Amino acid sequence: MTRNPQIAVNLSLTLEYPTDRDTNTYTCTIYNREGNIMVKKQVKLFVRVPQVEVDSEVESVQLSCKTKVPLPKDAKVEWTCIHIRTTEVHVYQNGSDQPEEQDEFYRGRTEMNKDPLNSGDLSLTLRLPTDRDNYTYTCTVYSREGDILMKRQVRLRVKVCQVEVEEGKGVEFVQLPFKTTGDLSNAQVEWWRYEPEPPMTVHKYQNGPDQTDEQNQFYRDRTKMNEDLLKSGDLSLTLKCPTDRDTGKYICRVEAKGMKRKKTVLLRVINCVMELVEGAGSVQLPFTTIGDLPLDAEVQWKRIKPKPSIMVHLYQSSSDQLEEQHQDYRDRTEMNEDLLKTGDLSLTLKLPTQRDSGEYICTVCSKERSISRETTVLLKVKGRVHVQDQTGTSGTPLMAHQSV
Repeated sequence: MTRNPQIAVNLSLTLEYPTDRDTNTYTCTIYNREGNIMVKKQVKLFVRVPQVEVDSEVESVQLSCKTKVPLPKDAKVEWTCIHIRTTEVHVYQNGSDQPEEQDEFYRGRTEMNKDPLNSGDLSLTLRLPTDRDNYTYTCTVYSREGDILMKRQVRLRVKVCQVEVEEGKGVEFVQLPFKTTGDLSNAQVEWWRYEPEPPMTVHKYQNGPDQTDEQNQFYRDRTKMNEDLLKSGDLSLTLKCPTDRDTGKYICRVEAKGMKRKKTVLLRVINCVMELVEGAGSVQLPFTTIGDLPLDAEVQWKRIKPKPSIMVHLYQSSSDQLEEQHQDYRDRTEMNEDLLKTGDLSLTLKLPTQRDSGEYICTVCSKERSISRETTVLLKVKGRVHVQDQTGTSGTPLMAHQSV
């Protein structure tokens, strides 16, 4: 009896227009008539999507999409992205762009080459990209009947703008940059911080004057924007006297008729750290701010860690209030003369020991609370290291003084 030779069967699956959303493990299973598995095979599909990476300060970025396949002149080209829903980024049909079909977030910011169907260059230029544009974009070409003729994807990554400063060492202000273009007439501009919680309004501009009554008290009298900002398109925010409490994620949101813009800026204000070895004559905890402070300004230096918080030095009514300081710091602290005039509020601590290690905060305020300045300094005092000489009869202290 002769067996029938096995017949090769091609059970391959063809997937048209694969995208990154199709990345997965696929299983092909063959069952016999009784429902038992005869053959089972798995195939892993990984769809690699081209990625474009740019800084948030560039004027524009191009999402490339080119083909050599002839396309009909009546085809429709659609650029989309998916966030919560499918969003229309750019539509080209009937020989021209269709801006009325765009999502307003992209209106006035996109452009395609002339006669893209004839040239085969369907690339999209996106102006003024920000991290809010970080999506995977899909270019789809449809026939007049609605059939898909071509589909390509491009992933865009716009790096978030990061600003970093060190507090307490003469840094009077920091700028959070944002420049844009377009019709900004009657635009509303709002800077707000949404990390860490809770969200708060940092600065608001609408119809000419700044809306200072709407900003959070913590930022009152500390923010400034450029004059004629709607004309120049420079919406950068200047933040005075930055401290570690200002560290966070900031967003500038612009809304005008038929236009929206957003930009994120990460601000990191680094704590000043002072390190030295016990035995040094003195150490200065630095704090330089804007000069010509009101004569009724009060300056407090406290050690807040380890707890409990204790008063280290108090300057009030134009003089030191030594009776208010903790006994551990009696006769060991000193501040500069004319400190309110010069803005140099640094504190000199004499004969520092390990017990002085901790986190110090300097706070400035007036009786009317019209000004508020502060800085944080971390002081680390290490113990002495003793080494014996060759005879082993004496110890020599090793001391160093370093400010970081």
